[in-house]
Amino acid sequence: MRELLPLVPKPTRYLGIEEGAVHKQLSAVSLHVALAFPDMYEVGMSYLGQKILYGIINEREDWWAERVFTPCVETATVLRQHGAPLSTLESDTPLHSMHLLGFHVTHELCYTNVLYMLDLGGIPLRSKDRGNTLDIPVVMAGGGCTLAAEPLAPFMDLMALGEGEELMVELLELLRQCREQGTSRQDFLLRAAAISGVYVPSFFQPEDSDKPLVPVRPDIPVPARRVVPNMNTAPFPVIQPVPFGAVHSRLALEIGRGCTRGCRFCQAGIIYRPARERSVEELEGILHKALSATGYDELSFLSLSTGDFSALKTLFTRTVDRCSEEQISVSLPSLRVGSIDDDIMARMAGIRRTGATLAPEAGSQRLRDVINKGVTEEQLLLHVRKLFQHGWQQVKLYFMIGLPTETDADLDAIVDLCRKVRGAAGYVKRLNVTASISPFVPKAHTPFQWEAQIPLTEIRRRITYLRNAFAKEKSMRMRWHEPDSSALEGIFSRGDRRLADVVETAYRKGAVFSSWMEHFALAPYLEALAEHGLSHEEYIAERDIQAPLPWDHINSGISREFLQKERERAYEMAVTDDCRYAGCRLCGVCDVGKQPSLLDRLTPQTTYANVLNFPERDQQAHQPETDERGNVRQTAGESGKPPQLAAELGHKAAHYRIWYSKEGPATFLSQLELQAVFERIFRRARLPMTFSQGFHPLPLISFGKALPVGVASRAEWVNIFLREDMPAQNLFHAIATGFPRGMVPTRIQRLDMGKRQSQAIAEDFLLEYTGPAERRQEFQEALAAFRQSESQIWTRETKKGERTVDIRPIFHKISEETEEGTMLTLDWSSTYVSPLKLVLAALPGFGLLDFRLTKTEQHMD
Repeated sequence: MRELLPLVPKPTRYLGIEEGAVHKQLSAVSLHVALAFPDMYEVGMSYLGQKILYGIINEREDWWAERVFTPCVETATVLRQHGAPLSTLESDTPLHSMHLLGFHVTHELCYTNVLYMLDLGGIPLRSKDRGNTLDIPVVMAGGGCTLAAEPLAPFMDLMALGEGEELMVELLELLRQCREQGTSRQDFLLRAAAISGVYVPSFFQPEDSDKPLVPVRPDIPVPARRVVPNMNTAPFPVIQPVPFGAVHSRLALEIGRGCTRGCRFCQAGIIYRPARERSVEELEGILHKALSATGYDELSFLSLSTGDFSALKTLFTRTVDRCSEEQISVSLPSLRVGSIDDDIMARMAGIRRTGATLAPEAGSQRLRDVINKGVTEEQLLLHVRKLFQHGWQQVKLYFMIGLPTETDADLDAIVDLCRKVRGAAGYVKRLNVTASISPFVPKAHTPFQWEAQIPLTEIRRRITYLRNAFAKEKSMRMRWHEPDSSALEGIFSRGDRRLADVVETAYRKGAVFSSWMEHFALAPYLEALAEHGLSHEEYIAERDIQAPLPWDHINSGISREFLQKERERAYEMAVTDDCRYAGCRLCGVCDVGKQPSLLDRLTPQTTYANVLNFPERDQQAHQPETDERGNVRQTAGESGKPPQLAAELGHKAAHYRIWYSKEGPATFLSQLELQAVFERIFRRARLPMTFSQGFHPLPLISFGKALPVGVASRAEWVNIFLREDMPAQNLFHAIATGFPRGMVPTRIQRLDMGKRQSQAIAEDFLLEYTGPAERRQEFQEALAAFRQSESQIWTRETKKGERTVDIRPIFHKISEETEEGTMLTLDWSSTYVSPLKLVLAALPGFGLLDFRLTKTEQHMD
């Protein structure tokens, strides 16, 4: 599909040339794997799980893992129009030619995207239609959804349950052996089912409609969730593909896995138990290597509950100095109320303040006890006061509506709690508060898996109720999750295999990108449910606690008895303490005394337990300072002012212009993407960059005229200020090896320290014909006619409306065609227009696949 990149939006999504991307000789690999993320590149490249498996698989010289993401609708249309299959990023190999295609399934609304990618890749949608050989790729899924993904089961040859670091290596080694031995597909799946953590859906069928799925033969083991007992042995990709733009473009450092807080609505808090922390020493080593290898300017300590990491203050203190020196911001996502102390807040505020987000989940204390949130109003207000003291001016609060036992009084409590947060700093300053509202969706493997989801009409009523209340408030605003989307999630979160037909029918009706509001439509799913004799109501209804559930044949490691007991405690409003720092509640996942874990015993020595750095958290909470009237004093960033940049970081000692070429795949990098590319090149080279002032200090980097996407260049430049002088030759060698494929530095020019630097007043371009041979003569004649013309009026749409211009004077010189092509000199003395659009306007009837344009020289003022 690479030859079609000039026709698709954002072609960098499909290049595969990022720093850290792995390229191998296809002839030298025995196993060729595609790791598929069923969403767009920008979303998938934020997902750490793919990067982990990508690194593990590619460590084997004879294995090659590539990436593939869901193409946007416009790109899919281009592929279908040209009969081109969806292909991998790194080698442009069609999906149907891979040995294994593994999907990362992170939420239920991506199910139709899985079918979309299979269809575009030329792979039969259903496993039963792929024959009994391994000629068609093995299709598998992994991720948080697979412990209850029966609506996806008929489309998967197998699923990975739980954590994949060890499982994936064992599975791929088996696949390699089976391919060498000429094993049938059925025999491969039988052998794969014996691997702990592997679930083969076709080996499980219902005896009766009202009974759980059972194995079709006695030698099929119960599928059980796979867990890595020791996080210090779990690989982390210090070298990883660094995206050309992503929703979260940062180094996500996984400090721990699992959470035992016990929120009764939270599926992740169950299916990732036990809680296991990486050691501080291990994390320090990973951090410094990964920052050096990637060049990221933001670091995120990643965990289900980052503030509960027992050694967070120790880790933060040991790493924050480097971040401060290099203006690397630090974010701590998934923070619980009261989970970070003043010292951490102060250091974070002194670098770059990221947003402050807290999740009380419910407005009333009664309802927070029902869901076992373990947060009091006093703790929340104390946390907010400390945020204000350290310079934060805005707070986002997450709430759910539709929780079990919720009433309108609990909705009123949300508004009231936001008022109290708004005024938490006292009467001197109001905080800006955003309430983010999401409807509750019951999830499998949780204490609330038997609960009903409120109907769509009631979701809408409660959101309207809250909107009306928030509309009366100043400095408070409300955001909400689309009710229809939550309704659809409710259908699939506890779905059975009958929904597979619904997924396929909805896909045939055009349902793709269902997690994107601009593409989401509930109607195709409701129509598909009706066509298959099913209803929305039966899937969101309360479940009989004694009846079988569609996922009962899968062992999550958590006992049914524990989940039922926690449900009872919810209705008693009884709080269950975190077992990391309190007594064990016998959930089933850990080895406790004579009671062994319910998880598979991988080896006799395997032990499952919470693994912490310290027996208690290493933080201490402090009261914020107040004045004589009781108002909170700000100690950092008064009145929202930005943190003060260290004087030496803003020093200008030298100014350089770096000339470079940009050809081949790099042709498709946009100017905006190049800004991030160069900043990371300079960070990996450890250059002493000069930074701007403000809330978000940025390196002082500047560019010339933006080169259009799809136009190559042998004469591009970028300017940079450094706070230390260095010889141009040393600078050249520092950055020479850090460029993406197709980009090469050519020379470095020292500039004066002034802001105004020379710019191009004219540029030379080589125009080459690349279209069908039978149209070459027509192309030459059209170009000759334009050369001989005195004017050519072109009307184009701009942000200010239609604009008409005579483009012929811009073409200062058009040479006669040679074997290499035609040389154009474009004059920018009066205006600048995209040279690509100029050529298209000059040669009507020809398109982007018919020519190639390369800048060869800039004429400076």
